[in-house]
Amino acid sequence: MAGLIDKAKEFVAEKIADIPIPEASIEDVGLKGVGKDGVTYNAIVAIMNPYSLSVPISEVSYVLKCDGRVILSGNMPDPGSIAGKETTKLDISMKVPHSIIVSLVRDIFRDWDIDYELELGLIVDLPVIGNFTIPLSCKGELKLPSIKDFFGGGDDEDKKD
Repeated sequence: MAGLIDKAKEFVAEKIADIPIPEASIEDVGLKGVGKDGVTYNAIVAIMNPYSLSVPISEVSYVLKCDGRVILSGNMPDPGSIAGKETTKLDISMKVPHSIIVSLVRDIFRDWDIDYELELGLIVDLPVIGNFTIPLSCKGELKLPSIKDFFGGGDDEDKKD
């Protein structure tokens, strides 16, 4: 009897291993806006759904690190679904309080940006399998806002249209 159960487990494990899963990548991380209470950065994530039906995203968790320490963590519950047989773009906003940016003075004064590491966990609800986490991470530099960003200034070329 035990041998039959083991064979059944192996069969199910092999079938589940062959099931395609959505693939994701972080396309961009950048400045989204500046407010009185902090600076909002966003990450654009592209998620490809191999199924013909849409797949719900249960949650997105994020951790933003600078100089090896966590400066921001949080989650985005129920951000929507991934369209069937398409690539869906997801905009994940992260608000960093000014007080935290001030604590990064040493890194900021070197080159007026923050060297960061972003870790994301996309939890999708897959048919048959259930909740599945797609881990993503990237490293880069977040440019800090200038005085123009605080007072609504911008490039003159944008205003020509």
